[in-house]
Amino acid sequence: MALDEAILMSVVEGDSPPTLRLYAWEPPCLSIGYAQPIADVDQNLLHNFGWDLVRRPTGGRAILHTDELTYAIIASNTNRHVGGGVLESYHRISRGLVAALTLLGLSVEVQPDLPVTEEQRSNPVCFQVPSAYEITVDGRKLIGNAQVRRRGGVLQHGSLPLGGDITRICQVLRFKDEPTRSQAIQNLRDRAATVEELLGISTTWQQVADALIHGFRETFDLILEPGSPSDSEILQKNSLLSSCYSNPSWTERV
Repeated sequence: MALDEAILMSVVEGDSPPTLRLYAWEPPCLSIGYAQPIADVDQNLLHNFGWDLVRRPTGGRAILHTDELTYAIIASNTNRHVGGGVLESYHRISRGLVAALTLLGLSVEVQPDLPVTEEQRSNPVCFQVPSAYEITVDGRKLIGNAQVRRRGGVLQHGSLPLGGDITRICQVLRFKDEPTRSQAIQNLRDRAATVEELLGISTTWQQVADALIHGFRETFDLILEPGSPSDSEILQKNSLLSSCYSNPSWTERV
């Protein structure tokens, strides 16, 4: 998260090119949205599982980052491929995601732009309810996305579950009682899916990463070059780790 924001700051300053970053998490980590209450999380249970906790700069609800691929797209708001208003940007980026998932053999749909429901506002779990322009298969959510705008720049995060038990997240979130937790688990099974579940075979992280690279490259006619963070991005990342992403005052601020 700190590196994603550091790259965003560098892109805004004109020091770095638009960036597609793909990564995995070790150990597993629960990320919560920028404005999500920390009270949604049972931190004692989280600690017992050995999972980390971070607050994202982007919005949305809680995501458990394990057995998944996280992507970050970072660009100027004037970028013709991903810029524009928030929903317009979601829609544009979804085209690259659809192309990538089609390469993997999935038949996916893009959700229409519908009003935000009370269930979306109150639900602590990102994957229970799809939002506008998110990717689904037979109505089941496949990618959770969230976005932030800073000083003319766009950062969009997305999480694509590759396999495993997608309901594990419910073990470390707070619900008013156990029947409510059980219902949340059932809803998640019904409304979300992993790549392995849908394809019937397991895929490696690298296979999915290659599909995403190809999907975005072909959809937007891009030349994507591998790269590493610059020295200034690393310095900014370390500063952000200290001030925000490893700091309880940031994580527990809401």
